[in-house]
Amino acid sequence: MNQESRRALIRKLVASRGECSVEQLAAELGVSGMTVRRDLQALCEDGRLIRTHGGATLGERATFEFAFLDRVNKNQEAKTAIARAAVQLVGDARSVMLDGSTTTLAVARQLRGRSGLTVITTSLPAAAQLQHEPGIDVLLPGGYIRSASPDLTGSLAESNLELLRAEIAFLGADAVDDRGNVFTNPPDNSAVLLKMAASAQRVYVVADHTKLGKTALRRFGQLTQWAGLITDEACDPDFVDQLQQLGIGVIVAPFE
Repeated sequence: MNQESRRALIRKLVASRGECSVEQLAAELGVSGMTVRRDLQALCEDGRLIRTHGGATLGERATFEFAFLDRVNKNQEAKTAIARAAVQLVGDARSVMLDGSTTTLAVARQLRGRSGLTVITTSLPAAAQLQHEPGIDVLLPGGYIRSASPDLTGSLAESNLELLRAEIAFLGADAVDDRGNVFTNPPDNSAVLLKMAASAQRVYVVADHTKLGKTALRRFGQLTQWAGLITDEACDPDFVDQLQQLGIGVIVAPFE
């Protein structure tokens, strides 16, 4: 096992257990305590771990990284299904907006291979997914990086979004209730979401079945004013029927 792989494994072990001693890590990895100490020192200098008496625990940066990866990996089959359905709606559109949700990150992955497309996004991971695609131009609107998530926020992002126009936007949500209200948990993100919605000709909310029939901290939109909702086949059919009776378009994406 090389140094990079060993240190990655150390991070995973510490993340899964909360804290590990030098002796535990040495036994798990089959290396000397001295090697583990050198690895821990390097990881601590990088901000990924914090040394404790005789071992290490997660640092703030590593806690953030693992929390974000946990969100990305949660309900991945549903998010991929939603993303496949979303990109079919892009059609011949030349411009797409994506917010910073993990479901729109899945949409970004499905957009790879397209040509003649500009993607406007506040998501740094989505931008990273597309930055080397020869047929896609990626536009970041600027602003501050949120401390709790790798996406952009603030007055600069909002004012720049007012100057931009996209043919279609995909926005994530933390909750959608049975009246079509769309919610987000971090209130500092709602203003950016509203600007993105106002800057797109068509707006679709992308939300897996676990987000439906719920509310969250801040309402930022209403599905009756937008193109509709894209969710996955594990959703409650009665909930979908309620929305459709309100005149809301709902696309239920099948799993493969």
